[in-house]
Amino acid sequence: MHGLLVQRVDGSSDDLVADWRRVHNTIIPNHRLSLADVRERSGRNRLEVARLDGVAVGCSTVRPPSEDPSVAMVIARVLPEFRGRGFGGELYGRGLAAAAGFPGVSTVETLVLEQNEAGLRFALAKGFMEIERYPLPGDVIEIALGASLSSLLGQ
Repeated sequence: MHGLLVQRVDGSSDDLVADWRRVHNTIIPNHRLSLADVRERSGRNRLEVARLDGVAVGCSTVRPPSEDPSVAMVIARVLPEFRGRGFGGELYGRGLAAAAGFPGVSTVETLVLEQNEAGLRFALAKGFMEIERYPLPGDVIEIALGASLSSLLGQ
């Protein structure tokens, strides 16, 4: 991707934390995070921010297995004005590679807000299948989707 730079957010760079937060809060306005929230998340999850020519265009979260040691979570977010240019695919691919590095992971899940039709199409096109829908504050529905890691990797 010409001009796209993807960087890990480790909590030490105020600029990266702020960019990740801005993208997250734009895509998920009903669950706004503070800078402190992002720093805390960066300690337990793998967070990345994608910038195009210095402008934040997307971010991702990879959650390691927790309750179920076979399941990791990969979430790629791209601002609406930058969709359709492969940035989501780049973030998703990097997240999937990170999830594959967790021992014992055989399933990957993701989350998409129901009103994010482009995000839902993206996840379904990658091979995810809907697991459940549940309400969030503000009359928002979140959709949980999952797929086997081997199918997502094309094995």
